[in-house]
Amino acid sequence: MKSILIVAGESSGDKYGAEVVQEFKKQHADAVFFGVGGERLAEQGVELCGSLEELNVVGIFEVFSRLPRIRRAFRRLEKEGQARNPAAAVLIDSPDFNLRLAKRLARDGIPVLYYISPTVWAWRSGRLKTIRKAVSRMCLIFPFEKKIYDESGIPAVFVGHPLRDKVKARLTREEFLARHSLPPRAHMITLLPGSRPSEIKNHLPVLLETVRRLRTDLDVHFLLVLAETINRDTLDRFLPRGEPGIHVLTEDGYEAVAHSDLVLSSCGTATLETALLGTPLIAFYRLSPLTYYPFRRLVRVRSYSIVNILAGKEFVPELIQRRFNAAELVREARALLLSEKRKAAMRAEFRHVADRLGEGKAAEGVARELEKIVFPPHP
Repeated sequence: MKSILIVAGESSGDKYGAEVVQEFKKQHADAVFFGVGGERLAEQGVELCGSLEELNVVGIFEVFSRLPRIRRAFRRLEKEGQARNPAAAVLIDSPDFNLRLAKRLARDGIPVLYYISPTVWAWRSGRLKTIRKAVSRMCLIFPFEKKIYDESGIPAVFVGHPLRDKVKARLTREEFLARHSLPPRAHMITLLPGSRPSEIKNHLPVLLETVRRLRTDLDVHFLLVLAETINRDTLDRFLPRGEPGIHVLTEDGYEAVAHSDLVLSSCGTATLETALLGTPLIAFYRLSPLTYYPFRRLVRVRSYSIVNILAGKEFVPELIQRRFNAAELVREARALLLSEKRKAAMRAEFRHVADRLGEGKAAEGVARELEKIVFPPHP
């Protein structure tokens, strides 16, 4: 019976990791997985010795404040790895934690499969040296990454993006409106403020002011999709319950996006999900100045949204740092919302982006690569 370590430090990694475990167990039902993750990995029978909340941080000061907890999680995994001597480790995203762990595992002779590459194409390309030494196989979700890894002499395979065949709305617009008791209106705008508490803090005040300004002369439903990682108490600190004109959703997020006329989204996976659902989009992001300015000097790409990066051009408006303010957001939202030509052009670009993400079934590809490590073919 083979044991396998798996580590997911974010909610998306928890979901993608659970899909990999499920696919792997279809062929190897007796495999035992243990590690760090959330509810999705637990549902697949993974024995959790740590939670993803311990690792889910962003920004210099948030990392510093959580360092003791992060160090405890690292030491715990280090001990578990040495005690159990797993046949392999599957590390998903979260490079600040997982690359350090990969080095330790490699020293202990444990082969590492890394799923979802660090953004070495955007910044900190020096990480490729660590990856070359510590990672046995890299599973890539963006096609342009393959050339980088090939040139660096690192075994890597493009498995496609895990969202490619997963992002779908299952309710019609009429069913969605009825389910949430929303009367028909001229427009519907969905707000995606982020999946971390720091993102809610940095983004929501600007979004609320934007809503108040747009509501003065537009007939609009405003929907706010609450990420799984954000509890209602966190939201309530910035969005008073009963804020007029904003309907908070904890489910049917894909339907909200798919049936909206416009989405205002924090940069991140949510922008790609929005593109796959074909809804016109404005992207934004704000970090603390002390985190942003050192970060900006190190970044080698001009765009922040992965949708623009995949397209090779900035066709989705991006409002970053100082540009992320209510006046700019209102101006961009009005211009896009009221222009059928711009919305149609954006949808066409979204289709091109989707075509670059493979055919789906990424988890199956990762499971196959893991199988090659755990059960190497005999010479």
